[in-house]
Amino acid sequence: QVQLVESGGGLVQAGGSLRLSCAVSGISVMFNRMGWYRQAAGKQRDLIARMTSNGITTYGDSVKGRFIISRDNAKNMIYLQMNNLKPEDTAAYYCNSLIPTYWGQGTQVTVSS
Repeated sequence: QVQLVESGGGLVQAGGSLRLSCAVSGISVMFNRMGWYRQAAGKQRDLIARMTSNGITTYGDSVKGRFIISRDNAKNMIYLQMNNLKPEDTAAYYCNSLIPTYWGQGTQVTVSS
């Protein structure tokens, strides 16, 4: 069974930081393309960060220089370090794998102004 479980969301003041975690079972974070997406209320789900099996990373323009995606192969987890958070970052954040495609249930991040 493939399962992706996000954690680490919460309420934070603008300018603060959070680290999201995604515990993955059933597939390897080392051998699959993994990513983080977010979906704000009333908006589409957008790519935030991706990492290939080779460790190549891609970031959405809105988070470049502020967010960092990483993985721990031994723990089979991926992370999203979010720095200098802005109210515009408020959204539900989802962990994702591609080919095969799976989604976590999401974790809410709310940034106060």
